[in-house]
Amino acid sequence: MNSLSKPARWAVITGASDGIGRAFAVELAARNWGCVLVARRGDMLEALADELGANRCLILPLDLADPGATDLLAHATADLPVELLVAAAGFGTSGPLAGAAREDELTMIDVNCRAVTAQVHLFAGRMAAQGRGGIILFSSLVAFQGVPRSANYAATKAYIQTLAEGLRPELKPYGVNVLSVAPGPIASGFAARAGLTMGMSQTPDVVAKAALAALGKTTTVKPGWLAKLLITSLGFLPRWGRTLVVGQIMAGMTKGKAGA
Repeated sequence: MNSLSKPARWAVITGASDGIGRAFAVELAARNWGCVLVARRGDMLEALADELGANRCLILPLDLADPGATDLLAHATADLPVELLVAAAGFGTSGPLAGAAREDELTMIDVNCRAVTAQVHLFAGRMAAQGRGGIILFSSLVAFQGVPRSANYAATKAYIQTLAEGLRPELKPYGVNVLSVAPGPIASGFAARAGLTMGMSQTPDVVAKAALAALGKTTTVKPGWLAKLLITSLGFLPRWGRTLVVGQIMAGMTKGKAGA
């Protein structure tokens, strides 16, 4: 890569091959950021890099369920001025936990929680040392109460929400901003993998634009009209009431699924 064309600022984007991660890559590249594109599917990352411009992308095909993935990420980005982490990789499951495949549920904890914590530990230290940076983590509207038929996924997102709320005041004195993004239903590959049927959804670019606008201004953003409608509808209910209502919504989204 020619040093004259090398971007001055770099973002690490996990889950960059599809959905929200891809939307962040497109948005940041349009703002002249260099993008470290991380996902399992290398062919999709290559196609995205071609679209964004090879001079502003570094492709890292990694499976974040692998405990060694963060070490590889650390080595590959050691000489880059990374100022933003967008930890968008993650997946969900649906149906009763007792009937689910145990390995799938444990892998989800690895990807949604353990890997995110490892990435935050890596880049928070680097950003604090350079006196600037941003970390965008992905919670969900299901993070704010228990969710029957998606109990483990909701629990992983509750972890991320709590992590972001604690990290923001820890890192703010070092010039590092932390944001939790709690979207509602989004049109991406997430629903198909989780076995969900979504009646309404929003596009991933809504999330990317809202998150980048909110970074440094608040702790949590719930992007888009659909997320705001859902949170307003649930906001007056006690926690147990939200669990009941969201459980009914989840039952409708998993209707006809074996075991659900």
